[in-house]
Formats: sequence, structure tokens, C-alpha cells
Amino acid sequence: MTTVHATTYELLRQQGITTVFGNPGSNELPFLKDFPADFRYILGLHEGVVVGIADGYAQATGAPAFVNLHSAAGTGNAMGALSNAWNSHSPLIITAGQQTRAMVGIEALLTNVEATNLPRPLVKWSYEPASAQEVPHAMSRAIHMASMAPRGPVYLSVPYDDWAKEADPQSTHLLKRQVVNAGGLSDDLLADLLEQLASARNPVLVLGPDVDAAQANEHCVTLAERLKAPVWVAPSAPRCPFPTRHPNFRGLLPAGIATIGKLLEGHDLVLVLGAPVFRYHQYDPGQYLAAGTRLIAVTCDPLEAARAPMGDAIVGDVGLIAATLAAHVPLADRPELKALPAPEPVEQSDGPLRPEVVFDTLDEIAPKDAIYLNESTSTTALMWQRLGMQQQGSYYFAAAGGLGFAMPAAVGVQLAQPERRVIAVIGDGSANYSITTLWTAVQYNIPTIFIIMNNGTYGALRWFAGVLEVENVPGLDVPGIDFCKVAQGYGMRALKANDRGQLEDALHQALALNAPVLIEVSTLGPLG
Repeated sequence: MTTVHATTYELLRQQGITTVFGNPGSNELPFLKDFPADFRYILGLHEGVVVGIADGYAQATGAPAFVNLHSAAGTGNAMGALSNAWNSHSPLIITAGQQTRAMVGIEALLTNVEATNLPRPLVKWSYEPASAQEVPHAMSRAIHMASMAPRGPVYLSVPYDDWAKEADPQSTHLLKRQVVNAGGLSDDLLADLLEQLASARNPVLVLGPDVDAAQANEHCVTLAERLKAPVWVAPSAPRCPFPTRHPNFRGLLPAGIATIGKLLEGHDLVLVLGAPVFRYHQYDPGQYLAAGTRLIAVTCDPLEAARAPMGDAIVGDVGLIAATLAAHVPLADRPELKALPAPEPVEQSDGPLRPEVVFDTLDEIAPKDAIYLNESTSTTALMWQRLGMQQQGSYYFAAAGGLGFAMPAAVGVQLAQPERRVIAVIGDGSANYSITTLWTAVQYNIPTIFIIMNNGTYGALRWFAGVLEVENVPGLDVPGIDFCKVAQGYGMRALKANDRGQLEDALHQALALNAPVLIEVSTLGPLG
């Protein structure tokens, strides 16, 4: 007899999915029984960390990542991390163990009541198989649903007694099945778009995370150079789609309606590639676009296309469309753009350090192909200004703004990109959301470098309190945490940096080790 358990593992194997990220409970043990030797299991101590690691891994590999959670409680713990995965189009297959079928109806302990409704609306598809024999088909469907554009997390609840049941012999048809997206431009649409780009007096490009996800950064460099157009990165971008030291690069757009409208004023055509239009944050009322400005967005996500408040939209394969435009757009008869002036260096040797000094030091010492994960939200603009992020897949940020993303995602990215060094820059407030990540990094010897920017406060909230003109707000300070001692408690090497010299020394030490390291940096607020 071939069991549902054996068939499902063979399906995962044939689809190239041999890593399981999890935090198991009793409902999940029958799935994990006789865990195959050619699979690996990555344990996280909290479900939010598990999903965060898988999220980073999926984004960095471009392939679906498999997550195994414990029933309703584990799913609930993971929901904050799931919101980031949903907004970043991360292909995650989230599975959760359900109570045995005989006891679901009486809602015995550990029943996932209305399991398919629990993760919504943060998944593309949510399902519980109607029978044990349907489990392999449901798993196959989950894999392809997660992988099809727009990519995203899916959810599958499986009663734990299903795994030992006999599989449908016809499940073998599922093992090597492939589903391929094909979404380029028609000849007419290509001709129209090329004509609009060629006739535009002053076009501008706004690039988003799906450019980086589609491995299309170089195509966008070619497109920008041929158009001789400035390039902005879409607001709150969770990835870096364009080299930050390129002469055409103009920076990260702010997340306000009126501010973006003013920055894009004077451009008669705005071409947005791979980003929602737009992901605003603080309330900044005004005109979306100035009079005379037209916007065209290219997106993989029909929901993003439909909800945009202005402009036209083309739904298709962002990478394929970017490559097609780069290959066919005519060379513009405009002057070449000059790079923005480099930010002024901040001279400081004694600590606590300004964030500007931390990033300048990082930029000087870290490898040029380093990958940065950001959860020091109050210093995001400084990171974009002062770090040279030149290569594909050099930057990751929480797509939904949910704290607790960067530490676990950094571990997932490092697992996916072992040939590059991954550096996570984390605020002291943010670090506490996923601090157990340090244990996983140590146990699997994943050589991520964690830099904790410790200023004893939630800097982003203090900034937002000023924006909202609110005073005397409680809960904004987080003093008294010794992150080095916390890291050492998890078995990690930890270094303190109270001035620039100590930071330089700590970075050199961390980069020389093939092991995870935490560096706690005493910092002040940004200048200005």
C-alpha cells in the first residue's frame, strides 16, 4: 500500500521542495513521522519566526517554501508574518495539522475550527481536503497556486489521520506536473507602449519589488539608460530593484499622496514597473498626479491593477515586459543624467553613533555583494542614501510593515544565498518581536550578521508622533535591554560597539567568522 504520507513526500521531492520550516505540535507529528533523509527540517521557536525564515528563503530563491504549523494556535501566531508574505508576493505553502477527522465535528481539543477561514484574507487560497485521498491533489494545487503570478502564500489544513491512509493510485499523475505563466505584451500593446515612451517629453520610471523578484534589474537599467530617464523606487519598497549608485537613480519615494504628486510633477509620463500604485502610509492629502502627468503601471497582480486610484495598468509578467521594453525602446534624444551628489560624510569617532556613521561604516567594510535586511524603520531613508546596493537581491524589508520580519528573513535569505553575506540591521524595539531567531541561526550555524541599533526607543513611532502632532504618548521607550547577553544566552557570539572604532573592529571580526554574530551598536537619532 502506498500511503498519502509517502505520495505527498514524493510529490514535494519531484517539485524540488525538500526543506520544511516548522514548529510542530501533536497534530503535525504523523506528517513528520519517518522524516526522509533527503529532506531537511529548520526549526523555529515561534511560528512568526518560522514563517519569516521561510519568507526570506522563498524571496531569495524565487521558489515556493514549505511551512508546517500547529493547528489554529500556530497559525494565529504566524499571522503577523503572513501579512508581510502576502504583501511581498512570497510563494509560501503553509500547512497546518487538523484534529483527526472523527473528532473535528465535536471540536475536540486542537481542532482548527473553520480552518479555511482562519488565515484569510492573507492567503491566495485556503483549503481542507474533503477526504484523505484528496490530500496529494490538494498539495499539488497548493504548490501551483503559490507559484502562479501573482505569487503568494496558500494554506492547507490536513487532518492528522489522513497521512496513514491509502493514496489514490492516480495521484502519480501529479508528481511531475508543471504549470507555467506566460504573460507578455501583444504586438499592438507593445507598439502603443513604445510609442508613448518615445513621444514622452520627460518620462520617469518608478520601480517596485516585483522587478527584483523577477530578476529584471538589469533590464530596467538598460531601459532607463535608453530613455535617459530618472528612476525612483516605489514607496515602502520591500526590495531594491535598481542600483543605488547609478547616475539615473533618484531615491526612494516617500509614502505620502501629495509629496509623491509634487515629486513627479513636470513628468508627462510615469511608467511604474512591478509596484502597487502606490503603497501610501502617513496621511498626506493632495493630488495623486499633477495636471498633464499620465501614469501607466505594469504589474503581475490584477488586484493591485484594479485598486490603483489613477492611471492605466497592464497585468502581465513584469520581467518579460521589462526585457521586451529594454530591447525595443529607441534611444532618447535627451542629455545624459548626472548622479545625485553623494551625502555629506558625518565625522564622528566617539559614540553613541549617528545612524549615518553606522551606514557609512557598513558601506566601507561590508562586501560589495552583501545582502541587507532592514528593520530599523526610522533610518530607512538613510540606508537607501548611504548604502551602495548594486546587485540583484541586495535588500529586503517588511512588505506590510509588520515588525518581526527582518531577523528571521535574514536567516532564510542566508540559507538561500550561502555565497553572499547577509547583514540584518534591526532597531532595538523591532528585535524583540523575533529574538528567538538567534537560536535557529546558532543551531544550524547560519552565518548571518545581526546589527542591533540600540537607542532605547521606538524611533519610528517617535517620528510618527511628530507627524500626527500628538504628545505624552506612553510605551515609546524600551530601555534596559542588553542584547549581547540575550544573544549569548542563545549561544551566539556577541559584540558591543560604543564608538566607530569598536564598530569597525566588530564588523571585521564578524565577517571573518563562518558563524552567526550579533553586534549591538549604541546609537543616536538621525541628523536633522
